[in-house]
Amino acid sequence: MEEKSKIETAKPKKKDPRAMLQKLNRKPFLLKSSPHLQSEYSIEKIMRGVILALLPTTIFGVIIFGWHALFMILVGIFTCVLTELLFNLISGKKFKLTDGTSVITGLLLVLTLPPSFPISGVILGSVVAIFLGKMIFGGLGYNVFNPALLGRAFLQASYPVKMTTWILPNYAEADAITGATPLGLLKFENIFTSIKPLILGNIGGTIGETSAILILLGGIFLLVKKYADWRIPLSYIGTVFILGGIFWLIDPTQYPNPIFHVFAGGLMLGAFFMATDMVTSPVTNKGSWIFGIGAGIVLITIRLFGGLPEGVMYSILFMNGFVPLINRYTQPKTFGRLKNE
Repeated sequence: MEEKSKIETAKPKKKDPRAMLQKLNRKPFLLKSSPHLQSEYSIEKIMRGVILALLPTTIFGVIIFGWHALFMILVGIFTCVLTELLFNLISGKKFKLTDGTSVITGLLLVLTLPPSFPISGVILGSVVAIFLGKMIFGGLGYNVFNPALLGRAFLQASYPVKMTTWILPNYAEADAITGATPLGLLKFENIFTSIKPLILGNIGGTIGETSAILILLGGIFLLVKKYADWRIPLSYIGTVFILGGIFWLIDPTQYPNPIFHVFAGGLMLGAFFMATDMVTSPVTNKGSWIFGIGAGIVLITIRLFGGLPEGVMYSILFMNGFVPLINRYTQPKTFGRLKNE
């Protein structure tokens, strides 16, 4: 009897299921869908970084082109934010101003416009950029084309004269002196512009494209912070440099040197701030190379053989349309998966 009692006392006691359940209920469970790996990056943080990177060239554009340029920037940003707000209110979606995406769209759109462009056109282009370029596709993350460039393409078709009317820097709007851009001088008058003004920015052009050195500083900031994929600007600018250099070697009297191609026009602005748009650019490394090379080929073709002096906008929009296919056929191989025969 004594041994039996010792055995019984040594047996573990059965736990009450109800007590265990009550104990578990005290600990909260977090149920959520993928992705389960969290990143230090967020939409808000990246957009703030892009705005910060654009500040030098934006301030410089206001300084050399005057208060009208600043007013255009403010109107463009306000119109983009208001358009997205109204669309979300009508469709019943939540509007999040802090993500900064509509602010970036308005800022980039105005930076690609001539400094004497009418305010009514800025409003119209901003509405088109948000409505047709972004919201009609389903909002952030679903648009196929870069919204700012789509808005600019609409203005290019609607205001062909205003979009090709330029003023020289450091002139107020009242006594503005018109002048062609370096690419326009080359295309229509065969006049070559030296490299130094292109780097410093004392030339005619859009509000945000004149100073290549300031754009480059902002672009380097994006790459260092890893807010942009370095493969796209490298392949884009590199392709333009190589192809431009080939034609320059063939006939230096007709074609400009490759350094001119890099610093002239909107290539720097487009390569660092528009082609690298995370929504409208490829998600794979191989796809990024294809995207940049393709955009470079289109750009150099338009500049040298097309009827327009510039083609950054068209080259990026053209490659935006191929991004779904590029993503599909450049997916990396899954480890352990056999190819279907």
